[in-house]
Amino acid sequence: MINESIRYYEDQLCVSGMAIQPLLHEQVTPLYLYSAERITHNVNALQKAFASLGASFHFSVKANSNLAILRQLVSMGMGLDVVSGGELLAALKSGVSGEQIVFAGVGKTPSELELAVTHGVGWVNIENVAECHLLNQLAGKHGTSMRVALRYNPEVQANTHPNIATGHKYAKFGLNRDALLNLLNQAHAFPHLHIEGLHVHVGSQLEDTQGTQDGIRKALEIAEQFPQIHTLNLGGGFPTAYDDRPYPTYHDFAQSMLPLLRPHNLHLMLEPGRSIVADSGILVTQVLYLKEQGGINLVVVDASMTELMRPALYGAHHQVVPLLNAPEKRRVRYTVVGPVCESTDVLAKEVMLPDIQVGDYLAILDVGAYGMVMSNNYNLRPRPAEWMVEADGSARVVRPRQSFESLIAEL
Repeated sequence: MINESIRYYEDQLCVSGMAIQPLLHEQVTPLYLYSAERITHNVNALQKAFASLGASFHFSVKANSNLAILRQLVSMGMGLDVVSGGELLAALKSGVSGEQIVFAGVGKTPSELELAVTHGVGWVNIENVAECHLLNQLAGKHGTSMRVALRYNPEVQANTHPNIATGHKYAKFGLNRDALLNLLNQAHAFPHLHIEGLHVHVGSQLEDTQGTQDGIRKALEIAEQFPQIHTLNLGGGFPTAYDDRPYPTYHDFAQSMLPLLRPHNLHLMLEPGRSIVADSGILVTQVLYLKEQGGINLVVVDASMTELMRPALYGAHHQVVPLLNAPEKRRVRYTVVGPVCESTDVLAKEVMLPDIQVGDYLAILDVGAYGMVMSNNYNLRPRPAEWMVEADGSARVVRPRQSFESLIAEL
């Protein structure tokens, strides 16, 4: 079993009981499939784990911006966390109210900040002193005020991949302690801003809870000095088990936070992304060619780094499995590569699979986060279709495959 929603039945890989292979007779691969049931499971687990802390949640749209997924999450009571004007407009299109949007990001443009003002965004996470002045000016221009949280860089080195650590001393994110204190002490200089929160996010795919605890402690030292700070936003960072190593659960994080936050009257906000959607998604791809080269068995498939950038970007690991399990076949060690003209277009190295034939289908697992959102048109490859499988096993297209005509028309 891969998880409760994506598993084998009679050696066929199924999503919520729907066998995937029959769907492919009329579909062009590669394509993404998402499990609505798995997303619901993950949200319920998150809400249960943090119930005692009274937390509110804003899904990180950068993890997956498909409107069907956003609408499902909004219907379950989640707000949305955005990092660009495009994500802000997508969030509004999903049906969430402006009040339930958090606008984060280290380099918001004046036009993006104006979008936040005119659409009544609930929170803006400030990462720059000049941004504070600009937002105050724009809010005054429109005769309104904005609620903000100051993003604090606590200079904490979290246990994660260095490319996704965000709270260390040399990261581009957040305000250092001196800059943060100066803004808080000069809050009167921003009459159109309500500085009511601190935002601390130490990194993604956290392998333990220690970095988050260290960030909380440093934020609380500051919050205790300023009674107007009533909200602590800890971002996300909750991990997904891409491999067999043990990772902390939602419950582990909540229990580690509880003794630190219980003595303080602060509202807790969280911005999970990866942990909600990663294991809900698979990327289905077909085998084009086989060859042996340098003692390596290569499987050339029709998916590539243009559909799934993570392995090429920072060596991310994704499990690869066959759609038809065929346990009677001998197992062979393969390296799975795509057709893009780059040596880094390698999707998985040295994976054990049943003896593969041209035309077989494979599934790349745990791609619901940072998969389609990072896709691109390099080599003028069309972006793939996205499908949603509901809890009852019915499936629908939630984004059609990009056509060659529309792709070329944009050149």
